[in-house]
Amino acid sequence: METILSLQSWVSYGHVGNAAAVFPLQRAGAEVLAVNTVQFSNHTGYGEWTGQALLGAAVQDLVAGIAARNVLPTIDAVLSGYLGDPAVIDAVLDAVGKVRAANPRALYCCDPVIGDTGPGIYVRPGVLEAFRTHALPTADVLTPNHFELATLTGQVVATLAQTVAAAHSLRRRMRPGAVVLITSLAVDDTPADAAEMVAVADDRAWRFTTPRLPISVNGAGDVTAALFLLHLLRTGRPDTALSMAGSAVYCLLRITHQAGRRELAIVQAQDEFVQPSTSFYANPC
Repeated sequence: METILSLQSWVSYGHVGNAAAVFPLQRAGAEVLAVNTVQFSNHTGYGEWTGQALLGAAVQDLVAGIAARNVLPTIDAVLSGYLGDPAVIDAVLDAVGKVRAANPRALYCCDPVIGDTGPGIYVRPGVLEAFRTHALPTADVLTPNHFELATLTGQVVATLAQTVAAAHSLRRRMRPGAVVLITSLAVDDTPADAAEMVAVADDRAWRFTTPRLPISVNGAGDVTAALFLLHLLRTGRPDTALSMAGSAVYCLLRITHQAGRRELAIVQAQDEFVQPSTSFYANPC
């Protein structure tokens, strides 16, 4: 059984951050040690919320408490999502260092939450630069969306070839053997009725396509990053991890749409995290 230390935001209502990632990982058979970097009533897409964000020192204190239980050698990977402050990014990377000191084989999967097409950059000043200068060199797996790929690289990403080239430019700044997964991809030949992702590793790349569902929800990227990491740990194959994670998330979104939900139907779709009822496959590109 894989053990993952997940450092992400938390909401009491809805499913984003750890509230989106933890249960799917558990249902798929992983042990999750969750550190909540933010404790909000709901995600900020509602326009109003209550709660607090942890300071970097508080995150470090929680990780120190976990370390005191002598469990760091059992951790197979660290996963991070929304990190709203550069000091919190530093605290997460400190946690990665502690885990790797105890288990040098542990992976770090960084979902560099910066912004999205439409709203643009929505994190505080300093966060983008902290991802570029500190998180990238530490990461084994990176899961930017289309907008974040272009923002992190400063490159135009309008074609599949440009997507793969931009991903390789990030990989060169990451740890050896790094994998980049691009989510919410829409390039010049993406069909209007399709949703796509691309995974890039070493000298290979894979494209994953599903029908586009008429739904817009928060948290799907958090589930995608979590399940991609888990299946990568299990198989060592980015194409298999992409196929398994992408199929599960498609089924989750289909069930959410059928239920008429604004929030992800995480509980209703729980069996999809074990074995997706509809399977799609990543193809070399």
